[in-house]
Amino acid sequence: MKNIYKKAACLLALGLTLASCENYLDDAPKGFKTPTTLADYEAFLRDEYTNHRVDITGASQLLNDQYVTLASLASNRLFNANYMWDENADRIAIKVSDETAYYSGYAGISTFNLIIENALTSTKATEAEQRVVWAEAKVLRAMNYFNLVNFYADTYVASAASTKLSVPLITSANINAPSKQVTIQELYDFILNDVKEALPYLPKVSQTALHPNLGAGYALYSRVYLQMNNYTEALKYADLALAENNKLYDWIAFYNANKTLIETPGNYTTFTSPMGYNYVENYTYRHGASSNLTTENSIPVERAQRFEAGDARFLSRWKIYTVGAETYYRRTLSGAFNFGGITTVEVYLIKAECLARANQISGALDVLNTVRKTRILPASYQDISTTDKTTALRAILRTKNNELTNTLIPFADARRLNAEGVYPVSYSKVANGTTHTLSSNSHLWIMPFPQGAVKNPGNGTITQNVDK
Repeated sequence: MKNIYKKAACLLALGLTLASCENYLDDAPKGFKTPTTLADYEAFLRDEYTNHRVDITGASQLLNDQYVTLASLASNRLFNANYMWDENADRIAIKVSDETAYYSGYAGISTFNLIIENALTSTKATEAEQRVVWAEAKVLRAMNYFNLVNFYADTYVASAASTKLSVPLITSANINAPSKQVTIQELYDFILNDVKEALPYLPKVSQTALHPNLGAGYALYSRVYLQMNNYTEALKYADLALAENNKLYDWIAFYNANKTLIETPGNYTTFTSPMGYNYVENYTYRHGASSNLTTENSIPVERAQRFEAGDARFLSRWKIYTVGAETYYRRTLSGAFNFGGITTVEVYLIKAECLARANQISGALDVLNTVRKTRILPASYQDISTTDKTTALRAILRTKNNELTNTLIPFADARRLNAEGVYPVSYSKVANGTTHTLSSNSHLWIMPFPQGAVKNPGNGTITQNVDK
């Protein structure tokens, strides 16, 4: 592994200067200093572009949630392998250079380790204040490990989780800290324990959008338990999270407010994204990939067709666009996008799935329709009503994929469903007269570690979790 802690070490030696993410983040420490006070360590949580970036480019390309231009497919072999579902491509050989998904994930973990190691002995703070910052860092570290294990390792299956390897586990910010590539079970246990230890100290109200609150802790617990197929615990913590925040954004109102420009043919004026720091659905905010910190991805025509008719959220975000030989849905929002954090809509749909899994179909659809009523224009809206479990689950999963497109969650869900085998996820498309298929059992569902990490693993070892 390359020295993913170099930035943290430099910050310790030279101090830090932080950017703000709105007026309420403008009180970060100024100048250079060695962190000693709690305020110094808490300031690391505000370094949003370093510690709050969740890059899942490979996953969004594999799902075709992101449109990749013909020029990019021709010039970038890894993009082509994922986007065109090339089973023969050696992605390990292709992935030579640094990869943001890996290195930014561990850079954030290094920062959170630094806070966890030092917050409780920092100065100029009460023990209660120290515990809050310590707990916030615990949740963020757990989030990063969840992202990494669901990108670079196989999905969680209880019968195999104790034998399959996950990702390197590092718990210290020390530049020479040892790492061990633990099993999937060990890493999930670690994630759950981080959240468990954090919950008693998380505040009900966040200091900023970047600071996890109690709702975020419950929501993360629910997300992790769902990925482990533990629907009872996932439902329990979904309800607790929704008790902290159950707000849904009114996308129908947003569409109506911008309807004239949205419906004007050939107009590609960008609107300000409502999915930023103050989005009412936020439990905690985190950015997506470095390439879309202020814009979001355009999407393929085939992907656009999977949205419901009259989906105001879709209509407000993308519009059909043709340039040369390429036609796709071009993004029409700019600003900030909570692609890496946790929102209420995810938790609503976790709850809906858990209820359906327990054969509480009516209750599950009540939850689903609660979400849809804030999304689907009245002229197109009808309650989804069925007594069939499979029909209900497919409707829930469809809505969830559409709501959380370009986040890690549709990728993680697909892997979970494929491992279960009851509701497998596969895709097919025709490009240049050739049919391309992504099967539910494809090895492409696991992303390989970058070669730089495997060949230079620091104080540990890394074994690839996929053959190519």
